[in-house]
Amino acid sequence: MSTQHTPDTRTERTRSWLQQGVLPVVVINTPKQGLEIAEGLCAGGITQIEITLRTPEALQAMGEIARRFPDMRLSAGTVLTPAQFDQTADLGATLFISPGLTETLAEHALKKGYAWVPGAATASEMMRGLELGFELLKFFPAMAAGGPKALAGITAPLAAARIVPTGGVTLENMPQWREIKAVQAVGGTWLTAGLDQVSDVAKVVEQRAAQALAAWNGTVLV
Repeated sequence: MSTQHTPDTRTERTRSWLQQGVLPVVVINTPKQGLEIAEGLCAGGITQIEITLRTPEALQAMGEIARRFPDMRLSAGTVLTPAQFDQTADLGATLFISPGLTETLAEHALKKGYAWVPGAATASEMMRGLELGFELLKFFPAMAAGGPKALAGITAPLAAARIVPTGGVTLENMPQWREIKAVQAVGGTWLTAGLDQVSDVAKVVEQRAAQALAAWNGTVLV
């Protein structure tokens, strides 16, 4: 496929989308839970969310969150097909994230002007993403791919790369990711993990969100 691309609003949207350093990566089991999670994130100061397309309920939840929380920036995660770009865009998603990079997905994202974040775990994969015009990349699976030390080494010669590590990022290791110049934000699954038996989901998520932002910003919550 052609690697030619012209500067457009897609690139600008991708650049400006992650205005906060923490992107919650969410697997939604029920639309109700999705709304409670969104409520908690907003209350805790996080107004961006990645809803992974791993459950049948994800699409319904995405649409409902878009309606109930219009200020929440919606990202579709685990985008594996061109159809999923279109489907989630219609529901309100404005950023699209995949675990890897394929020519088919790159072609569709460029053709339709989607702000896409392809996954990459090696220098070669990141270089290919940059060639195609996707400077914001997902380092995945972050810890399994070598963690902060590996990412620091890979991105040292790739000045244009901006990275979102996802997969194994925690409150404890966030400072190590934060120190890497290329890291724009971190993807956090821990923010909304283990909620099935929680009675007040929104409250728990609010507390985790506030802790995560404090950790990213290097402040301490009293």
